[in-house]
Amino acid sequence: MTENLDPGARAAAEQKARKAARDASRKTEALDEPGGRKEILPPWEQDAEGISLVDTHAHIDGEDFDEDREDMLARAKQAGVIAVVTFGDTMEASARAASLAAKHENVFAGVGVHPENVYPFTKDDDDRLAAWAKGKNIVAIGEIGLDYYWEKDEEKRKLQRKMFVRQLALARDLDLPVCIHDREAHGDLMMILKTEGRKNRGVIHCFSGSWEMAKELLKLGWYIGVDGPLTYKNAAKLPEIVAKTPADRLLVETDCPYLSPLPYRGKRNEPAYVRITAERAAEIRGESLEDFAAQTTKNACEIYGLKVGI
Repeated sequence: MTENLDPGARAAAEQKARKAARDASRKTEALDEPGGRKEILPPWEQDAEGISLVDTHAHIDGEDFDEDREDMLARAKQAGVIAVVTFGDTMEASARAASLAAKHENVFAGVGVHPENVYPFTKDDDDRLAAWAKGKNIVAIGEIGLDYYWEKDEEKRKLQRKMFVRQLALARDLDLPVCIHDREAHGDLMMILKTEGRKNRGVIHCFSGSWEMAKELLKLGWYIGVDGPLTYKNAAKLPEIVAKTPADRLLVETDCPYLSPLPYRGKRNEPAYVRITAERAAEIRGESLEDFAAQTTKNACEIYGLKVGI
């Protein structure tokens, strides 16, 4: 049904279908964590004195937040979240993210096309991204990268790599950091970062690799983003990585509306819930939430050049 669409429209249609599938999975997700549904006080009803957090990766432009976007941002502020960085994953989403950043003092944005949604870019696409990137509160190129979990066709994986390299080059031209998505593509990601991307800087969002991979990224100067899965029973390698990563290289994220932390897993995620991930990370590291929040916010300001009150 999408064969007669132009590449950009086809990518958007395919992205919409994948989103619908993920939404259905999220709504019916069965939890295996004992007590995963227990009631706790929502983050925005807890004391936020001395807490300053940044949700460094969100998607608040879409329809998931159309009915309560302003209330959602108010809840985040009440939970101690002083800024949100929202990312585009299509050209259309990038335009919406840029618009949100222009309208809200504490909303920042990245523009780019996610690997699931790439198509052969034209110069006009490059120019549009570059124009958005010069707007108010635009701090990165992203969300870009590689995703081999959803994409099994080798030709389409090749296109992902080509468009990833192209967007890395755009970020260098604009002197902006990048936010990178990497799912089951660790080898190719590292190869690209060590070659075409060796002069880029930025964040490996929702890190899912090993400690050995993390060490290599840290040597290259990259930041590690940590999300709600840190709170899951099957967090696997992530707690070790959070414990061992230098304090000045960690960031906390939501990836909302996806990847809600416990006890909200299976429900819509939102920026206020970044506090739950931060609490778990601070616990793992043996630090207070206040100190961990201050450090990760400092990190966010350094890599993304955020101008926020701390």
